[in-house]
Amino acid sequence: MSHQNASIKSILFALLANLGIAITKTVAAVITGSGAMLAESIHSYADCFNQGLLFLGLSSAKKTPDVKHPLGHGKEIFFWSFIVALILFSMGGMFSIYEGIHKLSLNEELTSPLLAITVLAVSMVLEGASLFGCISQINKLKGDVSLWTWFKNSSQSELIIVLGEDTAALLGLTFALVSIVLAMITGNPMYDAIGSIGIGVLLIVVSIFLAIKVKSMLIGQSADAATTAQIRNLLETRPEVEEILNLITIQLGPQIMVAVKAKMAKVDTVEQLIGNINTCEVELRKAVPAVQWSFFEPDVVK
Repeated sequence: MSHQNASIKSILFALLANLGIAITKTVAAVITGSGAMLAESIHSYADCFNQGLLFLGLSSAKKTPDVKHPLGHGKEIFFWSFIVALILFSMGGMFSIYEGIHKLSLNEELTSPLLAITVLAVSMVLEGASLFGCISQINKLKGDVSLWTWFKNSSQSELIIVLGEDTAALLGLTFALVSIVLAMITGNPMYDAIGSIGIGVLLIVVSIFLAIKVKSMLIGQSADAATTAQIRNLLETRPEVEEILNLITIQLGPQIMVAVKAKMAKVDTVEQLIGNINTCEVELRKAVPAVQWSFFEPDVVK
């Protein structure tokens, strides 16, 4: 299964789930007057917008190289993923905290709390299904490594963002549910306001965590360790190569750039040397299709 298909399916799962949840929570927030519910509805609408930006990033990353962008536009997906993390911070986190503080000052009682609880329960099921769909797509790609190991090493920013969003959304719904139940049992609307503030803090923490992760890709990150090791092993076992002196990989969205300095096997003519280099590059692209660009420098010293 291709990385692109996994990303599209995960984003689509999240978009459909969040759109349905956002509409349902908006209706419930108007009826109940719940600050936590309103915070959750804003969060869901922000997530829908975010998924649209991720689709835009995937589409932009496929644009062909040009004179100004000779290595293509693959890193566009990193840029839009970073923007999504910022939106999660501002529209989701900051608004939720503002709404919670506002509700604390008003001290208004909830109306129809049972409706709010029902909507939150349904939303948790839908959000859980979206998270399950995302993890299922990741499982098809990550192999035998753990989810945490995949998260640390993966360069698929769009999948990382969807996973973070879905996890934050499910935790946020739990916060909202607990706060509304406490407000209903105690008759104290303060718990609802505190729930909204808690959701905001949660979203801000998650967004900062995601932004830091995506930042490393945006400024230039090597391919994951397994892919880099595969490239090195392939070149070291080629009869045309005597020794790998230096190897650099750069992840450019879904594509990889490889720069190699190698001590080549002795040949009689320059044409033979060029032919050996071309053979190595062809075999490299066969073994690792993500390698879009390769730069090969024959040398005798590092």
